[in-house]
Amino acid sequence: MAAIDKRKMERFSLEIPTYLQVAVEQESESRELVTRDVCAGGALFHTDQPLPVGTEIKVDLVLSISELKKIKADKVLIKVDGVVIRTDEKGMAVCFDKKYKITPLKS
Repeated sequence: MAAIDKRKMERFSLEIPTYLQVAVEQESESRELVTRDVCAGGALFHTDQPLPVGTEIKVDLVLSISELKKIKADKVLIKVDGVVIRTDEKGMAVCFDKKYKITPLKS
């Protein structure tokens, strides 16, 4: 019997360059990662050093949108907070906060 997918949001297999920032004992640690898949509510990131479950992070996704005519930019920067909800040997899953900021980036 096939497993039932209980996800409520459509996921997309997109490799999006991402910058994660996490506060570690009054210091800030930054990481550059790439998503494996992404949806409106979160993303799965490639990493062999996942952060612990429950870690709160700030996420900057750099998304190419040249195919969208309404925004006069080559890319947009999406800033959102999130929390690590699951890890495995290939990466970690992050749940996004509903508040986000989208800024056009000029090339």
